[in-house]
Amino acid sequence: MTDTQVLATAQQLGSRALAWLHAGYQGGYGRLADNTVIDLAEPNDVYKPLCEVALASSLVLRDGVTGPHDAALARELLDAAWSQLRDGDLLYERQLRHVTVIDPLETYGHFARVGYRHAPLEELLNSIGRLRAVHAVEIPGNRRLALANARRIAGLEHQPDWTALAGNTWLGALPEPWTIAWVIGYHVTHTVFHLTDWGARPDCLPEPMRDYLHDWLPVWLDIWLEIEQWDLAGELLIVDSCIGEPVTGRAGWEALAAAQQPDGLIPCEGSMPDYDDPEDAFRDHGHTAVVGVVAATVALSRALGGTPVTA
Repeated sequence: MTDTQVLATAQQLGSRALAWLHAGYQGGYGRLADNTVIDLAEPNDVYKPLCEVALASSLVLRDGVTGPHDAALARELLDAAWSQLRDGDLLYERQLRHVTVIDPLETYGHFARVGYRHAPLEELLNSIGRLRAVHAVEIPGNRRLALANARRIAGLEHQPDWTALAGNTWLGALPEPWTIAWVIGYHVTHTVFHLTDWGARPDCLPEPMRDYLHDWLPVWLDIWLEIEQWDLAGELLIVDSCIGEPVTGRAGWEALAAAQQPDGLIPCEGSMPDYDDPEDAFRDHGHTAVVGVVAATVALSRALGGTPVTA
């Protein structure tokens, strides 16, 4: 398979996954209930997936490498998500009530990236960013990078020491590569995503980490392809596009495309199970569709000369 064929495969995979997500939300799946309150008793049920779709859609618009049809779908998804978040008021009220929670800032970054702004929320985030309590919250290193990147995207105050944050991650320690595990794999991918702002700032990845990934990313991808963990394999493909010249070759794209269903669904793992209720399928595999959209978008953007942003 030539590089052109790889990009064609990526474009088709991402476009189908985006259409599947759009169809699901058009069908009423994955929407916040009208009586949703800021305490979010089950944040992983609808709220978190909604924010992930906003992330993927914002990258489609940021990178501008899709056709007008896909761009329109992405804009419609973002408009719908922003509306469900009450034009940002839900994020504001949640952050105001729960000062040390981190999801409003992470979520807001997806929208601010492409022009959805909420001035009172930004003022609040700047204010609480000066509190010792906020910086003392004990969270994993890759999540601290997520917050730092959200602040960078939104142009908020209190930019951190990126070198220190990068060093305080599993990847930053350059561990023995055979010690990686499934959950650590996700920590690695998100460390790269946030340091590079999803491929827009490849030079922000420290060189030792880049060299380490050049050596071991192909090995790790082979492992998760072999056991058909499509979701993590897709995230590793995103990493491959964030670190400079891709090093994993064609196998990952071929495997992910072969696993994708005709309607655009990409199974999270293994083969596609049968579902009596299509909403259950949307709930179980929505994240992998998001991964497919992001993987395709970032790969196309980098290959087609998307202009990197320098720190």
